[in-house]
Amino acid sequence: MPKRGNTSSLLDKMRARLSSGHFRMFNEKLYTSSGEYAFDYFKNDPNLFYVYHTGYQGQMSHWPEQPVNVIINWLKSHSASWTVADFGCGNAAVAKNVENKVFSIDLVSDDPSVIACDMAHTPLEPSSIDVAIFCLSLMGINYPSYLEEANRVLKPSGWLVIAEVRSRLDPNNGSADPEKLSKAIIELGFSLVSKDVKNKMFILFYFRKKEKSNGGKEHRLAPVEAVLVQTAMSRLSRIH
Repeated sequence: MPKRGNTSSLLDKMRARLSSGHFRMFNEKLYTSSGEYAFDYFKNDPNLFYVYHTGYQGQMSHWPEQPVNVIINWLKSHSASWTVADFGCGNAAVAKNVENKVFSIDLVSDDPSVIACDMAHTPLEPSSIDVAIFCLSLMGINYPSYLEEANRVLKPSGWLVIAEVRSRLDPNNGSADPEKLSKAIIELGFSLVSKDVKNKMFILFYFRKKEKSNGGKEHRLAPVEAVLVQTAMSRLSRIH
């Protein structure tokens, strides 16, 4: 008979393996479906979204540093008066750790402070946000529309902060080219202020929205630019 401690350890490993398997399945669904489909999918069964985030947290626990903590520290080093939109907020870690007013946005949540919606269509007012964050959340076949939505709600000179898995932005392994991604976002109406490549697991981009031009019209991704963003980020990647 196996010892109780060994049995418990084996069960924990089996649960972890099952959780990891569910995470990969849902992760792939999020990368390969539209935001509208994902919103409806998880809205119909919110428990699936919680299973996904449990697996996500398990995967992230193996990272030596988490990008959300870098972003939180960056926010703390700037003005607490800034209003923030956290697109794909997960457990709303940003809102829980800064003094800023934060609109936490995700597909599903049992937290009343989180706005549950398709990130391409938020209820936020135009030009009302100082910082828009996408922390490992540019997922789905229509994520260029998420960037357009961030552009819509950001004030002129507002910040767009993007954290992305490094393996998803490595042209040497057949993945996307981070330079093309940056170029596409610049064409959307931003300037690249800095890029943090120190971490081995993720890359951080810090953009600022340019002042309005063309008679005050908002910038939008033209068809060619939208293809460029899709090309730059379309490779399916798994957090590991």
